[in-house]
Amino acid sequence: MSNILEDIIAWKAAEVEIAKQNTAVDQLLTGDYFKRTCFSLKTRLLEAKSSGIIAEFKRRSPSKGMINETAMPEEVAVGYRNSGVSGMSVLTDSKFFGGSFLDFKKVRATADLPLLRKDFIIDEYQVYETKSIGADVMLLIAANLEVKQCHQLAAIAKQLGLEVLLELHEERELDHISEDIDIVGINNRNLKTFTVDLEHSIQLAKKIPDNFVKISESGIGNPLDIVMLKQQGFKGFLIGENFMKTNDPGAMCKEFIDQIKAGEN
Repeated sequence: MSNILEDIIAWKAAEVEIAKQNTAVDQLLTGDYFKRTCFSLKTRLLEAKSSGIIAEFKRRSPSKGMINETAMPEEVAVGYRNSGVSGMSVLTDSKFFGGSFLDFKKVRATADLPLLRKDFIIDEYQVYETKSIGADVMLLIAANLEVKQCHQLAAIAKQLGLEVLLELHEERELDHISEDIDIVGINNRNLKTFTVDLEHSIQLAKKIPDNFVKISESGIGNPLDIVMLKQQGFKGFLIGENFMKTNDPGAMCKEFIDQIKAGEN
């Protein structure tokens, strides 16, 4: 498992080259969604009554295996929207996470929410691709990118009207932050050991300037953890497996949000 990230990036590089051959950037520019004005996840997260929950549509993962093979994107999207989420994340990586552009587009057509495309973005082409499928926010993972490359990809995204979520794991990745980043996510899961440590995330968040919206990612299963993280300045919380492993992710999400509200009162 320790080399899974390297395997993913190697596969992704080959996948992107094939995509370029099949669909030129000029063709992406003519897509139905390319000219739409994006919804702002950052604005939603900063709203006074925001739940802060960014609920994920996720079929499987390399560490957990199959999570939910039969979930329908449209049904899950409606359930999440009705539960009061601030936004949604949709996996588009097919080989390792079972996602697809089709899943993303089904969610886009159903839910009037800010949507994050969650994938391994390593090439400028993927930024245009992200805009063309109807995303509002693009994920950049610092662990996958050199600092200069990260800054360049973020700048292109901003030019296209996308918001950028930068995911960090370690203090040494702080240099990946630039003025084109809207949201900084701290992944609570150690990429090498896959253990979860919320205290590590809290300490890392203190080193991030307050003008960036901060969100917590991975391993959050207790509503009281959300209450505590809000007190530490986090505005958003990316949660997938906790909801998707159930038969009704939307209902589970609503129950989770209701428990957060109860914990805050």
